[in-house]
Amino acid sequence: MLVLGILLFVCAGQHVYGQTTDTVSTEGIEFTEITDAPADTVVPPKVEAKVESVVKDSLTNNKKEIAIDQQEVTQSLWGIFITGFVGGLAALLMPCIFPMLPLTVSFFTKGSEKGKAFSRAALYGFFIILIYVVLGLLVTVLFGADALNSLSTNGVFNFLFFLLLVVFATSFLGAFEITLPSSWVNKMDANSDKGGIAGLFFMAGTLALVSFSCTGPIIGTLLVQAATSGALLGPAIGMFGFSFALAIPFALFALFPSALNALPKSGGWLNSVKVVLGFLELAFALKFLSNVDLAYHWEWFDREIFLVLWIIIFALMGLYLLGKLRFAHDSDLKFISVPRLMLAIIVLSFSVYMVPGLWGAPLKSVSAFLPPQETQDFDLYTPTLLGGNGNAAMPLQQSSGPHKYADIFHAPLKLDVFFDYAEGMAYARKVNKPVMIDFTGHACVNCRKMEANVWPDKGVYKLLSQDYVLIQLYVDDKTELAPADIVTTPKGKVLRTIGKKWSDLQASKFQANSQPFYVILDPKTETMLVKPQGADYEVSNYLTFLNSGLAAYNK
Repeated sequence: MLVLGILLFVCAGQHVYGQTTDTVSTEGIEFTEITDAPADTVVPPKVEAKVESVVKDSLTNNKKEIAIDQQEVTQSLWGIFITGFVGGLAALLMPCIFPMLPLTVSFFTKGSEKGKAFSRAALYGFFIILIYVVLGLLVTVLFGADALNSLSTNGVFNFLFFLLLVVFATSFLGAFEITLPSSWVNKMDANSDKGGIAGLFFMAGTLALVSFSCTGPIIGTLLVQAATSGALLGPAIGMFGFSFALAIPFALFALFPSALNALPKSGGWLNSVKVVLGFLELAFALKFLSNVDLAYHWEWFDREIFLVLWIIIFALMGLYLLGKLRFAHDSDLKFISVPRLMLAIIVLSFSVYMVPGLWGAPLKSVSAFLPPQETQDFDLYTPTLLGGNGNAAMPLQQSSGPHKYADIFHAPLKLDVFFDYAEGMAYARKVNKPVMIDFTGHACVNCRKMEANVWPDKGVYKLLSQDYVLIQLYVDDKTELAPADIVTTPKGKVLRTIGKKWSDLQASKFQANSQPFYVILDPKTETMLVKPQGADYEVSNYLTFLNSGLAAYNK
């Protein structure tokens, strides 16, 4: 049961904060009309062949990029589906649904042939899927595609999501129940007495309404993570995965009713599932609060505070599994079963694993969820990368002088980082080094994972600190620009924040808007030296990317 909850938590995190929005904005891009050459114009054969070769290569590269974008969209939707499916499996173990499973299946099988019972149960499951998918589509229709793309970086929405998940968590912990008006349930239940297809539809609707006190927090969390993923069909795909997992057992048990005997009996363990998910919801909510803190530079929700809260939450979960902590709806726990003990050991071990992070340990397995390493007040880890052991190079901070926006942004791993495009390019021309632009974001999980897992490698760190001028551009920052820095696009749109300025630069100059996005440029011509790339956790691949850019610059 706990494994299902942890899978839900991890899958959600990995796809909420990656900022892998796959729609490409063309705002700010100027298009030049290409006209046919006059009839009497003669194109030399060599020039014509060269033009054909260039066009062919361009079309090939465009096809490859489109294929990569489509693959990223597919992977994102698959991740949302899997998260929804795991959430549906967790919902099956809720006290509002699990006891209804044998009762509903017996209704289908009583006095009916096996084939007819299966068809009725399958139709019932189809209506469950239909109801939840329509709910997911409504989220897209109400918010719109553009709003969904901006939710993951919007401070107000992130704070509201934080409060919403805290409410869900307290509901699962037993403080109160989230229920729908009883009149809705009564009307739906009355219509379920009708025979035929309509009766099955209203039965499915009754299940959705009656079980809302248990499924509501799971559905709410799923819709939040699907909406903030930026995928247009994310909410619908998430609801499809959730309802698919919810509907499968009804059809299977109708086909094999004897398998119902193997199900465990209802009891206090069902409430334990709710409580465990409540702890996970509470831990998950803190990530949204961290996003707001980073985007608006409050600087009070640092890495160590985040870690302290997580350590306490998971330690309390472990104590709960051991029966040392009880809530209002818990039944007496006469003994600890072996599986429950094993789960408690896993959770408590995870809490102990996070303790060294309070002194700066990278905690690579969860680094993607944590605030950036540079927000740590007491860090014993990062100084080991700065040459104290003779294995790494000192950064160039002393020679490059003060940087623009350095008062609000913090360089990862004490690297010498510029936070303004023009300033970084000017310095790169001065020192005759190639530029690597890192389009990043405060809410970007994959960005943090790259900085914690790949950049500390000795080879990577040496290249970034010695051979490149590193420019980090935050596309989701909410800081207002100075009047002299405000940008007006060719279409007349005024960009007044740092994040909007760099987001527009990434979309108009490099035709991309996913983060992280790494671009290696020649500072003299401001042209790309190699093809840009996104997150790649294989150190060897990232080293190849950096070395190829350096080799292209030195030709």
